[in-house]
Amino acid sequence: MTKTALITGITGQDGAYLAQLLLSKGYEVNGLARRSSTADVNTTRLKWLGIENAVRIVDGDITDLSGLIRTMRDVRPDEVYNLAAQSFVKSSWQQPILTSNVTGIGVTNVLEALRLEMPGARFYQASSSEMYGLIQEPMQSENTPFHPRSPYAVAKAYGHWITVNYRESFGLHASSGILFNHESPLRGIEFVTRKVTDAVARIKMGLARELRLGNIDARRDWGHSRDYVRAMWLMLQQDQPDDYVVATGRTTTVRDMCSIAFEHVGLKMDDHLVIDPDLFRPAEVEILLGDPAKAKAKLGWEATISLEEMIREMVDADLARHAAAKH
Repeated sequence: MTKTALITGITGQDGAYLAQLLLSKGYEVNGLARRSSTADVNTTRLKWLGIENAVRIVDGDITDLSGLIRTMRDVRPDEVYNLAAQSFVKSSWQQPILTSNVTGIGVTNVLEALRLEMPGARFYQASSSEMYGLIQEPMQSENTPFHPRSPYAVAKAYGHWITVNYRESFGLHASSGILFNHESPLRGIEFVTRKVTDAVARIKMGLARELRLGNIDARRDWGHSRDYVRAMWLMLQQDQPDDYVVATGRTTTVRDMCSIAFEHVGLKMDDHLVIDPDLFRPAEVEILLGDPAKAKAKLGWEATISLEEMIREMVDADLARHAAAKH
């Protein structure tokens, strides 16, 4: 029997890769998306993967409980993946209330709509390694205390705990994936990895001369979105809901990540990199390193794509984008 999935945030990086994965497994895939003033939904990432005509887009917004209830009633999903969020950390200082309402309270709205209409459906919440913030342990696991350092991280911590609460209070099959940084050619241009690979491509093609960054000594545990959406799906196939760290277990500085990108196109990083004090965060998260042991033991999951492979793939994709734009 065909399973039906509902993905909030389907137009984002993870939403697109998750939709592709679920389609490959025979799911009927529905995606919740907000309409803009043009009445067009941004399906750029779905088009990149060649699946825009294979998913059904449903009008909606996770800040609108009544709309979510109607969506649950209409779609009747077996699995709900909540990936929608104001997901850019820097913007959360500029828009803390919006971030709280979408990234935090929005989770409650989806859970409440699910509880009222489809209590037997399985729920996935996209939690974030940013919740660890000022780290309490050198390697972060499911048991490491949170110390969020941005409005985004605070909102994600709320979303995480309300998911635990609905699981314990109402018996919902609700799981959270505490995902560490994960990237791909579909990453938004405002995120540091894509900012780097796009700039490297433009410099290589003579369209730019410099790359401006803030704190390049921050360390992150970077994986590939395609690997990480597989972990999301695996969580909802388990008999019991639970929370899992999804990470590579390897940490790399922004500096070294940049170096990989520049070396891939035969350029020297030091000739083009400019440190801009205006790009530093108000409260920096210096290092994140995830412990994926539980995900490996219980889900049989581990990352398969290395940082080096991923950055090279992203640079090549950006070179292709700029080459196409010239013609």
